[in-house]
Amino acid sequence: MTVKLEASRLFKVYGTHPAEAIELARQGLPSREILQKTHKVLAVSDVSLAVREGEIFTIMGLSGSGKSTLVRCLNRLVEPSAGAILIDGEDIAAVSPARLREIRRTKIAMVFQNFALLPHKSVLENVEFGLYLRGEPAAPRRTKALEAIERVGLSEWIDRRPENLSGGMKQRVGLARALANDPDILLMDEPFSALDPLIRADLQNALLKLQRDIKKTIVFITHDFHEAVKLSDRVAIMREGRFVQVGTPQEIVLRPVDDYVANFARDLDRSKMLCAGDIAHMRIPLVAADLSASEVLDRLRKGDKAHALVVDAQRMPLGYVCRQELANAGGGLAGRTVAAYQHDTVVSAAGSSVLTTLFPSFEQRLPVAILDGHGRAIGAMDASDVLMQLSDMAEGRPRRVLPAAGGSIEPASSKSV
Repeated sequence: MTVKLEASRLFKVYGTHPAEAIELARQGLPSREILQKTHKVLAVSDVSLAVREGEIFTIMGLSGSGKSTLVRCLNRLVEPSAGAILIDGEDIAAVSPARLREIRRTKIAMVFQNFALLPHKSVLENVEFGLYLRGEPAAPRRTKALEAIERVGLSEWIDRRPENLSGGMKQRVGLARALANDPDILLMDEPFSALDPLIRADLQNALLKLQRDIKKTIVFITHDFHEAVKLSDRVAIMREGRFVQVGTPQEIVLRPVDDYVANFARDLDRSKMLCAGDIAHMRIPLVAADLSASEVLDRLRKGDKAHALVVDAQRMPLGYVCRQELANAGGGLAGRTVAAYQHDTVVSAAGSSVLTTLFPSFEQRLPVAILDGHGRAIGAMDASDVLMQLSDMAEGRPRRVLPAAGGSIEPASSKSV
């Protein structure tokens, strides 16, 4: 996918002569020590990012982490102290003031937390104001403004002034104003954080719907991890001006690099965002149909599992075998393969299935085969596995998982798949 917006080795130091602070940062000193040594504030420290065309890239962190300064560096509302900022490969940190104004008018727009509406102008006049500054004739700018207003659902309010609008409506006007310019890139600095929860959720849904239609490249700033999970293709976690971790919301939740990152997701309902493939593993054995029935029984006893999933040589699920049934056979297992005791019923789910959708499958008390996009088993799980995973993650204990997709089936003999 094409990279639309890129930053390379970006620094922002508040204070004169920033070179000393930048050099100390490059040596690995934290911002607190740099402040003590130089009396300069290191707001952004050696940040690099690449935002793909059409994605929502969210930057989040605690207050003072540098996220708002960083997003303002991306359009040079705040001048970076060092580094490059590329839009479509052009370094806007090095362009002339005239070229920068042109880029701001045509390629990049910003939506602020405080709405920044002109109080003496109507909704329509606010939305078309940027087009007016760009020098567009009255007729086409009005058409574009009306189209943008319709997109955000305010067509019936075009003659109202900001004083007559709710907070959520004001934010929709700010978004419409940005959209009217038809920019390639939207920078959104905590646009919903001052709103009531219900209005905030409504605007989040509106943004997602809008994004499906227009596919803008969006850099979104928030301090709310639930919001980041809901909106983002990828998330970057900031601390003291640096990126601590960058990844998908699922990667951030499943594999936090430290306690700082893990704390953001501590109160998250993981069952609503994690997929079966994220935690599929091999604690429920996957066995070949020609494997010795006695060996399978031994494995089930050692793992204290009630079932094993039977698969063919390509990992296609064939059925399951029951530990209790094998145990009841006693000496009759001798010389027989597990195929003799196989039940052809298979309960399966795609690896992309959200965990909450699997709960009805567990009512049959059979292992659920987790399949990749080609129908091959990448693992299996039962209700106890899911509960242990969620419990461990909520309490900060290590996850009880083995490698998922790509892991080998644990052999019990030379006849494993």
